[in-house]
Amino acid sequence: MFKKPVEAKSLQRLSGADKKKLRRTAKERFRQASDADIDAILPPKAEITLAKYPNRVHVYGVEGGFPVLFDIDGRGTEIFPTVYALWKVPELLPAFLLKGGEVSRYVIGGADLMFPGISIPPEGLPAFLAGQPWAVKVPGNPAPIAVGTTTMSSAEALKAGLRGKALRITHYYHDSLWESVEGHFVPNAGFLEDIVIEDPALSLVSHFSDTSGDASSSLHDGEAVEKGEPDSDTHTERHIDAPQDVDVSNKITEEVVAADMSGLKVSNDAPAEEPNNEKEPQTLSSEEVDILLDTCLLQALHTSVKDKDLPMPGSILWSNHILPCRPPGINLDIKKSSHKKLSKWLQSKSSAGLISAKEDKYKKEVMLLAINRAHVDYMSFRPEKRVVETADQRHDSSGGEGRQAKQQLEVAEIYKPSTHVNPIFTSLGADTGKYYSASEASDVVFSYIEKENLVKPTNKAVVVLNAALCDALFKGTIKKGSTYPTEIHKKDLGATFLNRMQVHHRVSRGNEVAVRKGVIRPIQIMTERRQGNKKVTRVSGLESFLMDADSLASELQRKFACSTSVAELPGKKGQHEVLVQGGVMDDLAKHLLDQYGIPKRYIEVLDKTRK
Repeated sequence: MFKKPVEAKSLQRLSGADKKKLRRTAKERFRQASDADIDAILPPKAEITLAKYPNRVHVYGVEGGFPVLFDIDGRGTEIFPTVYALWKVPELLPAFLLKGGEVSRYVIGGADLMFPGISIPPEGLPAFLAGQPWAVKVPGNPAPIAVGTTTMSSAEALKAGLRGKALRITHYYHDSLWESVEGHFVPNAGFLEDIVIEDPALSLVSHFSDTSGDASSSLHDGEAVEKGEPDSDTHTERHIDAPQDVDVSNKITEEVVAADMSGLKVSNDAPAEEPNNEKEPQTLSSEEVDILLDTCLLQALHTSVKDKDLPMPGSILWSNHILPCRPPGINLDIKKSSHKKLSKWLQSKSSAGLISAKEDKYKKEVMLLAINRAHVDYMSFRPEKRVVETADQRHDSSGGEGRQAKQQLEVAEIYKPSTHVNPIFTSLGADTGKYYSASEASDVVFSYIEKENLVKPTNKAVVVLNAALCDALFKGTIKKGSTYPTEIHKKDLGATFLNRMQVHHRVSRGNEVAVRKGVIRPIQIMTERRQGNKKVTRVSGLESFLMDADSLASELQRKFACSTSVAELPGKKGQHEVLVQGGVMDDLAKHLLDQYGIPKRYIEVLDKTRK
């Protein structure tokens, strides 16, 4: 955004009305900022200037001082604080903490921030949505060094295994916007305390006093990005040569950053306190790792993996369920096992009949489809009595009202026996008129196998099909002239049996329960433009989660201070959508998550305003 210097094509003062509008926009954009924080960067009685650049960027600054905000599209929808403003109010934005100074070299060189370079706190990755403004900090220094937008949500990041781009950097320390302020003024710098962070090439001012006065103190020797102690002449020369320096930095690609970070591992089990007293993790043999893997899997299947969460990507199973089950002080590495890969290990457990796992050819990732809770290994295992906290549970533990709403809402996929599988249920005396969960339905078919003794004697992982079971699984699906199969692998049996049942879903909130046929449809949130270049946000699918459209419209009207309306969807009797004036897609999704407990996987967002 500001890698190369660009001169402003116009400069003007904001009127009183425009200043008030800017303050409202900043307050709406920076949700965690207080009124005092907004006053600190936009003093009510100070003159605010607007600089317009040829690339449509608008930069707002305090007259005679420094730039505090910039708008990347000039429309007021993508406003960010400058590094100057973040030094004034460090907590204006949530921030990612870098793992060390080596990563900061790339950030202040113009590269985007990758997930491997972020230090994950012990409580786990904080919750965020895609497109939100976040800052970047270095260890031991509260002063942010860059600002940008998140490229994906925290849920998507966990699904990706904390790989890929985390933050698209829009402005950073010593870019052309920083250099544009003559003298490098620091806000309210009555007292400065320099703290040198891990990177010897970067030192930032980290403490500002509350004393008022002119911004008359300039940054000194330690603040230069490059090594050495330049004097004023050298500093001016560096400013002139900035484009050449930036061009070199621009050649740093994401792959270079990722390669540089490849040796860094995310660890969520190390406490923040007393890092020097950390014990070295035990070294385990390949056989011991195999045993520990099986134990952690069984512990997770008993304690944290629920049937309603299936199907589940293997990466989520590993990071959110298996790793939290390992004993304290033990470093569990799948590469040190005899399987070497997570997919191969899960496939081996699937072949043994404990779980049903299959590789998704589109996602190129193994998926956990079902759990055989009647398996001998599952039945004989006694789980430890300890709390295994997943990432979703950690997120649910914050916020009083939101937590209560989440606990009240339950969504489950259930199955009803069809004419195909009724003989199997009848032979066991099971009720063909009730609803079953995926695990309960799998238990029925495996109980039938055990009753009829259909396990192949020469291969315990294969089931021999009798006439009743063959009809239940395949009648009507085999083409004329083709022969029916005579046996089936245990890992495919559960999923095949479920596919022959009628899919339903149950939604309950408090004392209200609804059971409907088919899979549950997610809530859809869509932002689009209307005449006059105004944005409107549509929300539909609320009835699936026992939500009243009129009540939600009234609630959103108060929350976002905007007009709302409710309309019936054409051709869909009894289904309504809520119209909200303004582009509040991300905030609305967060509101549904926090206040109504709608799971993230049941919220779909679509922004039609982006090209």
